[in-house]
Amino acid sequence: MPQSSTTWSDVKVERVIGRLLQTGLMLAASVVLAGGICYLFRHGASRTDYRVFRGEPSELRSVAGILHGIASRRCRDLIQLGLVLLIATPVARVAFSVFAFAKERDYTYVAITLVVLAILIYSLAGGPSAGLR
Repeated sequence: MPQSSTTWSDVKVERVIGRLLQTGLMLAASVVLAGGICYLFRHGASRTDYRVFRGEPSELRSVAGILHGIASRRCRDLIQLGLVLLIATPVARVAFSVFAFAKERDYTYVAITLVVLAILIYSLAGGPSAGLR
């Protein structure tokens, strides 16, 4: 029985996932590059004191803080946004997989992928290690 062009084949799903991963990587790399160039223009001549460790400021540890920093035109926040986009890319792939498995009516894989997605979101939101920060 011939398949119509609207059905979801494994090849079509793999192409969409490949394009999603490529686009996410290129977007994240572009944002990090833009933030890095901005940071070098503003702070490239500054001397670094390697004898004192300074961790990331608390505003760079949340998406809301990063977005606020970007609105304030801080370059480090733009770099951090690129890293968040890089982390979000495989999460978006898992989310798309839920959709693809549902379109194929493969409900066993929908359930498994939803569990994986829930674990990813839980761990990215802080999960049990939130007290370690």
